Amino acid sequence: MTVALPVLAPRSFAEQVPDLRAAQQLATLQINIGLVCNLACRHCHVESSPKRDGIGENMSGETARKVLDWLAANPSVEKIDVTGGSPEMNPHYRDLVLGARSLGLGVMHRSNPTVLGHETRNGQRFEWVPAFLAENRVEVVASLPCYQEANVEHQRGRGSYSASVEGLLRLNDVGYGSDPELPLYLVYNPGGPFLPPPQDDLGVDYHRELKERFGIVFNELWTLTNMPIKRWRADLERQGQLDGYMDLLAGAFNPSTVDGLMCRHQIHIDSQGRLHDCDFNYALDLRMEDREGAFLWETTAEELAERRIVVGDHCYGCTAGAGSSCGGSLA
Repeated sequence: MTVALPVLAPRSFAEQVPDLRAAQQLATLQINIGLVCNLACRHCHVESSPKRDGIGENMSGETARKVLDWLAANPSVEKIDVTGGSPEMNPHYRDLVLGARSLGLGVMHRSNPTVLGHETRNGQRFEWVPAFLAENRVEVVASLPCYQEANVEHQRGRGSYSASVEGLLRLNDVGYGSDPELPLYLVYNPGGPFLPPPQDDLGVDYHRELKERFGIVFNELWTLTNMPIKRWRADLERQGQLDGYMDLLAGAFNPSTVDGLMCRHQIHIDSQGRLHDCDFNYALDLRMEDREGAFLWETTAEELAERRIVVGDHCYGCTAGAGSSCGGSLA
């Protein structure tokens, strides 16, 4: 007689990794400078949009100065990683970048390239951005969800593909992708409830297609897994695909990705300076353990090293398959 075996529910991430700890040295401070953006992408885990420009959602000049003062007092931090929203849409963005560079810090800029050549809803224009970034030797991470137009516009809206191409060409015009001191990284994320393909293989396709079609050059492609939170989670729920996607992520858990997780090597602050282990925890309002509501300037980089990291089942998004972190695949 055949006995049916019970179907075991996937283990929680906290059971898979019961004591996730930060590394001995904090290398990077990731700064969400604000949630205002010229797009409202379907997969955006912080729900940025043109309407997110209110007080309390974008960094003030006073907060930017406090962040720079903290960086000056904590020289072990090597780099700031500025994200949003579209970071350049914050009026204090340039002051933050210039201040960090004056301290000798590396600066990474995360944005979508569509904003670089088009007027926003409030009449702002951002043609100045490529030259400013190049002059200050800022690393650029530009999101381009696919090299095919239909897939990009499905996620980002009509006209977003041509605007992305225009923005990338503007970056190329000032040396990004060809000057060794001006690295340009592109970011892919899936258009559906599946894991990214192998990063290196997809990178070959991106290089070929963008070069042949438009003459665009860049350094590397980074693949990111869509996190099952906020807009993407709501989208999955509407389509009845959330449970299947969570099972996919949990079933593809790869323990070799854990050492390289971004939360182990950096911290995240929101636009008000509040501390989080990563930007996904920020999106879920998960504060650091034992530092509920704490601000960056209330602690030190040394105190944040080897801290216990707050986890949840969304962490499967970073550890599934080849892994996914701010710098792409981990394994």
